Amino acid sequence: MTLYSLAWKNIKGNFSNYLVYFSSLVFCMVIYYTFVSLQYSDDIQSSILLSDTMNFMFLAASVVLIIFVAVFILYSNTFFTRQRKREVGLYSMLGLRKKTIGKMLFYENLIMGIIALVIGIGLGTIISSLFSYILIHLMGSTVEIGFGFSLKAIIQTALVFMVIILFTSVQGYRLVYRFKLIELFNAEKKGEEVPKVSPLSIAIGLIFLIASYLLILRPFPDELTIEYIQLNYGIALVLLIIGSQLFFRSVTVFLLKLAQRNKARYYRGTNLIETAQHLHRIKGNARTFTMIALSSAFTISLFGATYGGYYGNEKQAIEDAAFSYSHLSRDEAFDGQIENMILNDKSHPVLAQLDLSVIEVKGKLSFEFDYLTDPIKLIPISSFNEASLALDRKIKLSLSGNEAAVIKPRATEFTDSTFKAQKLALQNQELIFTEMVEGSLLPFDYPDFFVVVSDDVFQEVSEQVAPLTYKLYEVEDEKRTEETGLKIDELTRDDFQASASFYVEYKEGKEGNALNLFILGFLGLVFLTATGSILYFKQLTEANEVKPNYEILRKIGVGKKQIRKTISKQMLFVFGLPLIVGILHGSAILHFVSNFMSNLIGANMFVPMFTAMAAFVFIYVVYYVMTVNTYNQIVNK
Repeated sequence: MTLYSLAWKNIKGNFSNYLVYFSSLVFCMVIYYTFVSLQYSDDIQSSILLSDTMNFMFLAASVVLIIFVAVFILYSNTFFTRQRKREVGLYSMLGLRKKTIGKMLFYENLIMGIIALVIGIGLGTIISSLFSYILIHLMGSTVEIGFGFSLKAIIQTALVFMVIILFTSVQGYRLVYRFKLIELFNAEKKGEEVPKVSPLSIAIGLIFLIASYLLILRPFPDELTIEYIQLNYGIALVLLIIGSQLFFRSVTVFLLKLAQRNKARYYRGTNLIETAQHLHRIKGNARTFTMIALSSAFTISLFGATYGGYYGNEKQAIEDAAFSYSHLSRDEAFDGQIENMILNDKSHPVLAQLDLSVIEVKGKLSFEFDYLTDPIKLIPISSFNEASLALDRKIKLSLSGNEAAVIKPRATEFTDSTFKAQKLALQNQELIFTEMVEGSLLPFDYPDFFVVVSDDVFQEVSEQVAPLTYKLYEVEDEKRTEETGLKIDELTRDDFQASASFYVEYKEGKEGNALNLFILGFLGLVFLTATGSILYFKQLTEANEVKPNYEILRKIGVGKKQIRKTISKQMLFVFGLPLIVGILHGSAILHFVSNFMSNLIGANMFVPMFTAMAAFVFIYVVYYVMTVNTYNQIVNK
């Protein structure tokens, strides 16, 4: 028997234990190949506006995926190493040299990695068209993607994963040199002691978690600043991480020991076995639980926030570019060219057309205001009401004399009380703010500080400062004005920081959010698959270690159904505890994101929040069922 045949026989004999790891590895390869193939896809890049952004995002996602996959493979191999120690010790006892055993382990890992790579690239090639269709559909594009493969993507995927596979194979080779023979045979006998906890660590853990939740869930101040966000939520993050570790390391042990004191319940059925098993494993599980709960919380919140951005993209586009087309008037020839282009687009007839006069002046507010107001932009009330009517808004102002109203600056938390009864001093005028209204009229251009004044005040100021005239057009079905929108954006892109065409603003926002949703969605799936696999591997390793204990239970009369029930309850604790903590953490973070995004763009975050959590729960339920079945097969034969 050669080393190759022995390695192949070991792979087939242990494949049931490696199946989840193998499947997760293949899935990671499929996702990586998909990212790289989409990055090299000329059809997709030519059909979207953000082609350069797409290249960068997929490159960044690929790097993140490589790092995560490498860590996942190395982390998984630590469990396999412990499981194979006794087998390696047996080979050593039979006379095989360490060098020979190392080569065998090297070949095993290399063969399995190459098989996974071939299957991963093959599946990636087959289903990459499906993923491309998903991305194109999310972006709202109509380009047709045919079946094909990317030679560049295949070569890059093969090179990257061969490096990872070779590295882990070398790690397997070094296994036999890291342990003595006696350590290899006694590896499975090494258990964990019940950790000792102090009341201080329990109190600190609970206080830190409660404090982090209070900081995350506290209402936003009237003036939300970057400094406030960094300080408040930076402290909350640190407290959340430390509190989670102490919760799993101390609070959980305290609760399990408390359960032991309830003698009536503790000695009922197999509760004694389940509680003791958790106590003797909690020290090793605490690190895994903390990592999974925190990472899951951030995955849920990132995916929910990204989905929320995609979900509220249209509202954001309306906020950034209220009218279908807007441009600064230059001369009759230029204005006529733009008007003819819009009027000649018969598929999108004009619903409203008007001129908006704006005066840019310097002024001084009567209170401290943490927002750039230079220059202040004045709008006459008649133009404001006319524009509101054209946009079908239920806002109609009534001002007289020196009364004025502020249009709420975008992406701010200012309220009506911020401005009411405050004063604005102009050159020869002193205005009094009566209210704040929401809903901008022109595309975003910082500083975004517009003040609506009476027509008389506007006329008086215009005698000293010449007003600017903006041409505004509202057309039918503005989300599909691709041809005209791109042409007008090309001619007027210097007028604003945002696009002068609603279509371009809407399309770029949708493409950007779709890219984020697609990338984070698949990275989230990879993460959940990997963390579910880690829990799966860890429980299978423990199943092999405690198999003799379950043999004793059967000998004293415990039935197989009761043992399976015991296993189900144990796995419910293992999967349920980090799941619940992760969902609670994710819910708190998503509550913050929900308030932040709803205040900025009015997006309803219920659907994104529910979708992110449902996907998380579903994947962990699948792993829970798989783990219970496999664990039961190992210990209950």
